[in-house]
Amino acid sequence: MPDNLPEELLGVQSQMATFVDAQLRLTDEPLTTQHQRVREASKQAGFFFKTQPVEFGGAPAGALELTLLREMLATANSPLAASVFGPGPGVLHATEGTLRKNYLEPVLRGDKRGAFGFTEPDSAPRPTYAVVDGDDLLITGVKSYVTGGATADFVSILVNAEDVNGEKLGTAMVAVDTQAQGVTIEREFSSMEGGGHVSMRFDQVRVSQQNVIGKIGEGMPRALGNIGNVRLMVSAQAMGMCLFALEYVENHLKAPHRSGSPLGDREGVRLRYADMRIETYVARSALYRTARLVDEGGNTVNEIIATKVFCTEAAGRVIDMGVQLVGGQALVTGHPLELLYRQVRSLRLVEGASDLLRINLVKGRLEMDKGRV
Repeated sequence: MPDNLPEELLGVQSQMATFVDAQLRLTDEPLTTQHQRVREASKQAGFFFKTQPVEFGGAPAGALELTLLREMLATANSPLAASVFGPGPGVLHATEGTLRKNYLEPVLRGDKRGAFGFTEPDSAPRPTYAVVDGDDLLITGVKSYVTGGATADFVSILVNAEDVNGEKLGTAMVAVDTQAQGVTIEREFSSMEGGGHVSMRFDQVRVSQQNVIGKIGEGMPRALGNIGNVRLMVSAQAMGMCLFALEYVENHLKAPHRSGSPLGDREGVRLRYADMRIETYVARSALYRTARLVDEGGNTVNEIIATKVFCTEAAGRVIDMGVQLVGGQALVTGHPLELLYRQVRSLRLVEGASDLLRINLVKGRLEMDKGRV
């Protein structure tokens, strides 16, 4: 739980509460102007740099601090929260040379935008592959769910590398410019939570081997290397959504009702609201315990998996019950719970579907003796 926080984190918590109240309220300005205002205010407050490396002027925060702040931002339930933290290095972390100069540094400055290509269509004849051709790679395949791909300057994709004779060389992560010859966007689409995605095709795209992130053979570990941080971020987001829903529903249950007495006076309603609070309490306990374990170091893959599955599934139940208690108005487009209802469903799929993570968790325990309870 977010109890017994170090004194310095209590100060950061207070700073963020003030920041949220002052900066994340929507105004009549154009949304792009408001996002720019929030970014500049976040830089002044120091929050912007908490997700960026020290060597680029950042002041990276630990897992517990980021969990606390991300939960608070999600509790605000404001689209402006997306502009508080600066872009992180993602799979480009620790890159050098061409990759650092042409991709990592511009991303961290905000001059370039990257996307991540991992998912492929079930109908694909084979996974995306790259044939080594001298100092280059020739990439062919399709990435079917590239979030933010329509506006990205480049996409980091996972490929299966092979030589000209078809000999398998292992997986590789490769940075590919979206304007490179042979790269096409097959379709743009939106998912129910409001995210924008594209299906992107690669047809014999020639890319220098200098664009390989790390080495050929390291692709899958590098693709998954940052995934634990993202799963913890998603868990914190889920808990922030629960906290918003709890407060909203509580106010609704206390408000006057046409029946003559508040809905909160009814025993059946109280039982359901109790379940919402119980689920949130237990899930937050797991979230903050896991964040502390991550800061201690060591292998926490299974703990993060357990947290991500439990927090996102608990959030789904909490927000679903919130909609039920508020009633039909909560299904009207634009209602805050309607938006959360759409958003929370996607969390059980991003960064690993729940059942896939369950399988990975048991594999980690039975085959690698990892994880704790």
